[in-house]
Amino acid sequence: MRDIALVAFAQTDHRRTSDEHSEVEMLMPVLHQVLDRTGLKTADIGFTCSGSSDYLAGRAFSFTLALDGVGAWPPISESHVEMDGAWALYEAWTKLLTGDADTALVYAYGKSSPGSVRDVLTRQLDPYYVAPLWPDSVTLAALQAQALIDAGHTDEPALAGVAARSRGDAADNSHAQLRGSVPHGDYLVRPLRTGDCPPIGDGAAAVILAAGDRARELCERPAWIRGIDHRIEAHGLGVRDLTDSPSTRLAAEKAGAFERPVDTAELHAPFTSQEVVLRRALRLDDSVRVNPSGGALAANPIMAAGLIRIGEAAARVHRGESDRALAHATSGPCLQQNLVAVLEGDPR
Repeated sequence: MRDIALVAFAQTDHRRTSDEHSEVEMLMPVLHQVLDRTGLKTADIGFTCSGSSDYLAGRAFSFTLALDGVGAWPPISESHVEMDGAWALYEAWTKLLTGDADTALVYAYGKSSPGSVRDVLTRQLDPYYVAPLWPDSVTLAALQAQALIDAGHTDEPALAGVAARSRGDAADNSHAQLRGSVPHGDYLVRPLRTGDCPPIGDGAAAVILAAGDRARELCERPAWIRGIDHRIEAHGLGVRDLTDSPSTRLAAEKAGAFERPVDTAELHAPFTSQEVVLRRALRLDDSVRVNPSGGALAANPIMAAGLIRIGEAAARVHRGESDRALAHATSGPCLQQNLVAVLEGDPR
């Protein structure tokens, strides 16, 4: 297998609303930044893959408009996934493994501000038995949180502690939407308060992948992808144990996460209760720095937040702040779909 690494990462300053910008206008500065960090031009990229959602944009094939920001002429090798950009990264990784390209640009974006995200996300549910009831994402997360409390795995003060730590860590993240001391707030859906839930906002992110010696030419300390895998839970919520995430555990095992300890973990946990589930599934103890960027509780641009977790983990490897990092992305209600990647830097 070819050695493939993340060599550059860029993201927007995530905001509650970006009414003055279209998706293309929001995305273009990020694409310029990530290319500038490697010295590459669009013509130098062997493969391009994106992640977004037509449901957020409110129109079919909305990703084709975003290609205006990339530049699709002369013709480029391009693909798209109707998923978080972390899954677009997975597709790009497999493309580079085949040897069809040596470099790949992966980007993702989402504007949640125009509509009701809680209603939009009901379209992910089983269309026959669950979606017609319109249980929204926060309500389902509250069911998961209550199941964890009933099982003795956490309590409300512990969940408040997760929120306080995450947003405290985000104080050093200039891109985060919520930073520093943020009131935990009132109940949104018991037992979750507003502080247990992610902010609604707009944002975009992009990474560049490169293979072998090309990666070392483009980055002083590449973040090598030592393993990556994704798995899915049963679609029916009623047949799942919401206090556990077997798909995350299996993806981590297949990615090699349990072979040696990691020093950093960027977890895509939009709700405080989901960090509890993920820590148990991934066997993360207090020696691991979890979400030093603030995580999805500090900024959660839908369709980009998972890619940002991988990018943030890679950036710490680039800076020499991490030697072996784990990155996680999720999609769907109550951690239904999960992707795990293990990133390593060259020995120092």
